[in-house]
Amino acid sequence: MSRGRHETTNLDRARDELFSHIQRCGVLEAEDKQRGEWLDDTIQYLAERYSDLSKQDLVALKEMGERYCSPAIPHGYAKAEKGEADVAEEESDAETSEVSAA
Repeated sequence: MSRGRHETTNLDRARDELFSHIQRCGVLEAEDKQRGEWLDDTIQYLAERYSDLSKQDLVALKEMGERYCSPAIPHGYAKAEKGEADVAEEESDAETSEVSAA
């Protein structure tokens, strides 16, 4: 019994290209407005490059890009490091408050 293989579609290729552009262009560090404009331009480029994608495919592609740019857990080492620094600062503030209260 052989397992079926997923045929790579143009939507798959466009998604992969979109994610690659996001990583290379530094758009993750951009302001929301700039990120939105960049994403609109990039979706337009991908629509031209993959002309057989439907409007529904392009909407789905944009939604994937938006989710990728705004994850629940921040991208990258610098953001993870910042999160750790915030936690350390909160712990330090809590310890200072405890000492002051005593």
